[in-house]
Amino acid sequence: MDDALTPHEASVVDRAKAWAAVDVAPVAESWETDRRFAAEAFAAAASAGLTGLLVPVEQGGEGLGPVALARVVEEAAAVDLCAAFSLVVHNNLAGALSRRGPADLKVRYLDDLVSGARLGAFLLTEPGVGSDAAAITTTARRTATGWVLDGAKAWVTNAAGADVLSVYATTDPAGGHRAIAAFVVEADRPGVRPEPTYQLFGGHGLGTGGFAFEGCEVDDGSLFVAPGEGFRAAMEGIDLARVLVAAMCCGMVRTGLETATAYVADRRAFGKPLADLQAVRFTLADVATDLAAARLLTFRAARTLQDGVSGAVDAAHAKKFATRAAEARLADCMQVMGAAGARRDHPLPRHLATARLTHYLDGATEIQDVVIARSLLGPSENA
Repeated sequence: MDDALTPHEASVVDRAKAWAAVDVAPVAESWETDRRFAAEAFAAAASAGLTGLLVPVEQGGEGLGPVALARVVEEAAAVDLCAAFSLVVHNNLAGALSRRGPADLKVRYLDDLVSGARLGAFLLTEPGVGSDAAAITTTARRTATGWVLDGAKAWVTNAAGADVLSVYATTDPAGGHRAIAAFVVEADRPGVRPEPTYQLFGGHGLGTGGFAFEGCEVDDGSLFVAPGEGFRAAMEGIDLARVLVAAMCCGMVRTGLETATAYVADRRAFGKPLADLQAVRFTLADVATDLAAARLLTFRAARTLQDGVSGAVDAAHAKKFATRAAEARLADCMQVMGAAGARRDHPLPRHLATARLTHYLDGATEIQDVVIARSLLGPSENA
């Protein structure tokens, strides 16, 4: 897979690996113990030039495609998923703005997003809607000078530190997905109220929370994606994010396999190395097989997107398989380590908690089944 990378892309992957080792690994556990957002990881990523990965070189970014970006986040998540996914959300917004944003919006925000001077967030999910993105109820009402936003958003990664919000709203509550538009809104703008961040069983480094919009006035220049195009734009970003979640799962499983293999090679029980027990050997062999399969599905999906082909189904296959494999196989890696698998002096407990969260990121596992089944059988009468 690395053979498909250009020398520049490979150098960015190496840079991300160094960032994860130097700036993320020493503090990642503290984000859980202190239940706080991984703000210092993003600041270090900005210094490492990792905050404009999808933005073309001529606009100040790194110009990565989906394959190289998947490798970047695989390496990052091998250390910590929260730091990796925070970076994905930010880079997805910066990349989308560079591709489809009006010139005025680029002038206002793109340089700061690329440099990491400002942190971006993606606001689609709502408290009462969940995965049914076409049913969002946050409204954008036209005025003489712009728009007024009202509603609430939930499950926003980077909410704890976001400066720039990509907000999806309906311009006609009866219009379904055809009425959805997107706006770029500053988090400190009047009418924007951040909600307390969520207390979760893991993944606090994501800084997940919500926002309320109460008569939030924005000008015409804040319109990012026109009404009627917002839903498609959101789904394009989500397809890429699903591939990247799968890549992050591969990184976590790889760390689990490396950690467990090293442990059983050194540990003795019943008069012999743990690595000599057939049950241990076969368990780790199963982990290795699922890791290989997850990586192949992931990078097939990334290649499909890179080739400009509709990648929704490949992305769904990759995310569905990789998230299930991550949770199950990380648990297996911890199990062969015995009680030592539960210790927090290695990253496996942290990885297992965030592996559970990957089942919900960018569409629950059941939504992947909807996408896959639709490709086989067409739309359901009940859908």
